[in-house]
Amino acid sequence: MAKIVFGVATSHSPQLSTPVDKQHLHAERDKGKKRTHYRGGFYSYDELVEMNKHRDLLPEVTEEKWQENFNQWEQRIVEVQEQLLAAKPDIAIVIGDDQWEIFQDDGMPAFSIFWGENIEVIPKEKLMPSMEPSRWANFGERREAYACHPELGKHIIEKTIAAGFDVAQLTRQAEGRGIGHSFIFTRRRIMKEEMQIPMVPVMINTYFPPNQPTVGRCYAFGKALKQAIESWDSDLRVAVIASGGMSHFVVDEELDRLLLKALQTKDEQLLAAIREDHLHEGTSEVRNWIVAAGALEHLNMEVIDYIPAYRTVAGTGCGMGFASWK
Repeated sequence: MAKIVFGVATSHSPQLSTPVDKQHLHAERDKGKKRTHYRGGFYSYDELVEMNKHRDLLPEVTEEKWQENFNQWEQRIVEVQEQLLAAKPDIAIVIGDDQWEIFQDDGMPAFSIFWGENIEVIPKEKLMPSMEPSRWANFGERREAYACHPELGKHIIEKTIAAGFDVAQLTRQAEGRGIGHSFIFTRRRIMKEEMQIPMVPVMINTYFPPNQPTVGRCYAFGKALKQAIESWDSDLRVAVIASGGMSHFVVDEELDRLLLKALQTKDEQLLAAIREDHLHEGTSEVRNWIVAAGALEHLNMEVIDYIPAYRTVAGTGCGMGFASWK
């Protein structure tokens, strides 16, 4: 039977791959947004500043601090790469979300699995100025294809359907729609060049109401994913990779630390304490981590690092998380 030998979860924010002298572009974008989600509500930038005026965030939003954060997460990404390489997987199950990339209003499934031969990167012609510096890591510089694993993908679909999950399936992309940045980041930043193994893309609708799966449903789907992989008649080694999160576009350290504790201790009751109305916009991507944790519950989770990366005194930014399961 196939064996899950390693797991990893990382943030994939474009901020991770933006040079420090361009980080201010993310802050400018935050300031220009008409509304930003935070803990169940939507607020203007000025309202967020008022909410955070009791906190001294000025030291967190200097270029010196941004450089410190950048150096720290670059080191963590290297550690993740080395751990993944050392695990020697033959296949990667990559769990990510789709943000108007392959799926749009003509169909947005809660869970979907791609089981074609290859999945293609189709770079966007134009990105926002804050996103352009990270194009290489998140959005693609050229049209290219990533090898997938149709046999395992089909098997997982069949077994998770049998386990009670209505999983959408696809073997090709609609014209002009490329694979999402969850998967590009994984290939470009988490896998080393010498590890171009096939992947099975598992896409969770974390972002778009009204059919986002609940925290409990995500963890249960992860367990079904584990059972499906381990029932596959093969001796291949499998890695499970979650791409996305943590809290953004307002950093919520309390939520991030609660999630990390719940996943590390395998405490489903603590996990259930996370409020669904807090999981919108970028913070919604923690659902990818939760699915991975369900699939990896037989392994021990190590929190490699957590870096609250603030961009403005309004508390905007991204909680950068890195974890592995061995």
